[in-house]
Amino acid sequence: MTLYFLVKYLHVFGAIVILGTGTGIAFFMLMAHRTRDAEFIARTASVVVIADAIFTLSAVILQPVSGGLLMMLSATSIAERWILASLALYAVAGLFWIPVVFMQIEMRDLARKAADQRAALPERYFILFRRWFAFGFPGFGATMAILWLMVAKPF
Repeated sequence: MTLYFLVKYLHVFGAIVILGTGTGIAFFMLMAHRTRDAEFIARTASVVVIADAIFTLSAVILQPVSGGLLMMLSATSIAERWILASLALYAVAGLFWIPVVFMQIEMRDLARKAADQRAALPERYFILFRRWFAFGFPGFGATMAILWLMVAKPF
C-alpha cells in the first residue's frame, strides 16, 4: 500500500465519521427531544456532547490535514475549483457546526437542571432546539456537497 492510498483511506474514513456521527447525533437528539422527558434528554445530550468531542472533532481536524497531504502527494493545486469550492463549503459547515456544539451543551445543561428540579423544560431549551435543528440543514448539506465534490471532481 502506498502512502497516497493510506492517506486517501484516512481522508475517506474522516468523511464517513463526520457524516455518520452527524447523522447519529441528529437522530438521537431528535428522538430524545420528542419525548420531552428532561432526564432522558439530559442523558442523551451528555452522550452527544462527548461523541461530538471525540469523533466529530477528531475527524474535523483529520480532514484538512489528510486533504493537504493528498494534494501534496498528488501534486494537485489548491487552485483547483473543486478544492476551492470544498474549502468554502468546509468553512460554511464549520460556521454552523461550532455554534451547534455550544447549543448542545446548553440544551444538556438546561435539561439537567429541569430534571434535577423535576420541572418542565424551559422555553430557552425549545428555542435552542429549533435553532440547533435549523443549523443542521446547511451544516450537513455542506458536508454532503463536499463529499460529492471529493468524489466527482466536477470542475
